[in-house]
Amino acid sequence: MEKNTENSETKEQDIKKDAPAAEEPKKTKKDKKNEIKELNAKIAELESKILYMQADYQNFRRRSAKDISDARISGTANALEPFLNVNDFLGMAQMAIEKSDNVEAIKQGIMMIIQQYDRAMEELNVSALKTAGEKFDPELHDAMSQEYSDTVPEGFIIKEVTKGYKMGERLLRAARVIVSKGKESDHTSENFPADEAAPAQETSNNDNQE
Repeated sequence: MEKNTENSETKEQDIKKDAPAAEEPKKTKKDKKNEIKELNAKIAELESKILYMQADYQNFRRRSAKDISDARISGTANALEPFLNVNDFLGMAQMAIEKSDNVEAIKQGIMMIIQQYDRAMEELNVSALKTAGEKFDPELHDAMSQEYSDTVPEGFIIKEVTKGYKMGERLLRAARVIVSKGKESDHTSENFPADEAAPAQETSNNDNQE
């Protein structure tokens, strides 16, 4: 009985497989028009979304450009603010020079300006590079010339020509310096070694004996 049941089920499945698929009902002109309307509506909706996204992107670009411009103006203003006091002191110093012959008072005024300038640089995290007595560093220093020195070792800085500055770890300007070549006597002895000078001295002694 079980086998007969299985056989009958198998036959039914085979019949269903062999049976032709039911044909879809043909679309009328009205159905096609409705589909076209639906597609056109979807296209219009997508176009509207695209236009909205483009407008939103343009607004974003304008806002970003304005934010960048505002940030630059704010950064410049913050950088200039400490130097406004320096400019005030320079104006007062100019007036003092025109009205007074007191050199000491003028000197004190200039010192005040320098102090105010240094304070403004500190507020911007700008510091001067160390130079005199330091070892020459091509990353920080620009060698203008080399000179012999009895006190400064070779490769070290003798004096500073113009200051160098850095902001934090960023180099703003390299310092221009003069670098030591060491003692001149050391270089002279290198050019005239002792073993070469000795024969010359012996020749001179022989000439005197003759």
